[in-house]
Formats: sequence, C-alpha cells, structure tokens
Amino acid sequence: MDDFGLYVVMTKPELGYRRFTEICVEEEVPIIQLRDKSMPNLDLVLLAKELKGITSNTNTHFFVNDRVDHAILADADGVHLGPQDVSWQEARRLLPKQKLIGVSTHSIAEAELLIRQISEPGNPKAPDYMSFGPIYPTVAKKIPDPPVGTEQLARIMVIAPLPVVAIGGLFPHNISEVFQAGARNIAMIRHLGNSVCPGELREKIQQLKQIIRSKK
Repeated sequence: MDDFGLYVVMTKPELGYRRFTEICVEEEVPIIQLRDKSMPNLDLVLLAKELKGITSNTNTHFFVNDRVDHAILADADGVHLGPQDVSWQEARRLLPKQKLIGVSTHSIAEAELLIRQISEPGNPKAPDYMSFGPIYPTVAKKIPDPPVGTEQLARIMVIAPLPVVAIGGLFPHNISEVFQAGARNIAMIRHLGNSVCPGELREKIQQLKQIIRSKK
C-alpha cells in the first residue's frame, strides 16, 4: 500500500454516517474508518454493511475499527487495530488475503516494537500502514494517550518501513508542522465530523486534499 494522503475517521458525524460516507465517496477520500465504541455490536455490523455498500466499486476504501469479526461480517476493505485488539499477525491469518490492516501506535516504543515485529522471520505479511499519535492533545478518546509531538513523528518517519498516518488533534492550522516532520498521510476526525451541511464537508475535504497535494 502506497501513501494515500487523507484518512477520515467517522465518529458520530453531524451529517450522520450514511450521508457523511456518501460525500466522502463523491469526493474520492482514499480511506474512511467507522469508529463508534458506544454502538451495540449488531447495530455496528449492520451499519458497517450499509456503509460498505456505499463504498463498493469506488475509489474509497472502507475500514472498521478494532474488530476483525466485524470486518469479516461487513466485508470491509480493512480493519484498524489498537494495542488491546487482536494482534495484526492473527488478523492477517484470519482475514482474506486481499484485506488491509492498519495498526495504532501511541509512542516511540510501540512504533519501534511494530517495526521490529515486521522484520521478524516467520511473521505474516506486514500491516499495510501504521498510525502514530496523538500528535497533539485530543478529545477523540475518553482517556486519550499523551501527545507525542512532531519531533517524535519525525523520528518514526525516518525508520518506518510502511506508510505512517499522523493522527490526533490535527486541524488545518497545524498540519503544516506535521508535514514538515515528514508526514505524508493525515487522519482527520473532528474537523470533518463537525460539518453541519454537505457543502461544508465538501469544502473541508477539498481544502485538505489541496494542502496534501501542495506538500508532495
């Protein structure tokens, strides 16, 4: 998997999951992820199936958060795994060969451990990308991890053998610093999820894609 630029995480978007997804597809957002930790399992699987139907045969890859079983049931394009989830090695064994895997890292130590695992003999194919963050303070989680900052991001960008997604507290006013640290992929959550009308969301996505293009 090559660098893709924009990664959108959906957590209770103001426009609702379906409309938000439709606009992301129309604007050709490369990757969208469904992340809703409060929704009951059955509802979450049914929603994931619905959203996968919207993204099928488009330029947008659909990921689910945490749950390999949900990814399989919804036929999602991929799953994003955190430290408390099934290991990426086990997920690779469980998922069909063409499915994608992303892994969260929240510190230099976690990122370096993942990088070492990738090179270990006997491990399956490496994850398709890793996220690193939060770069800045964030309220996207009830108990957020400490911010890592752009200096640590720059260190990881030098040694990572796979695409890195910078995540956490990113907004248009601070992503230039993230790109200066070497990032080529950014995850956006609140900035896009807070959009209250389709036009606002479209404008924000187009602005972000223009910024990303200018940094290549």
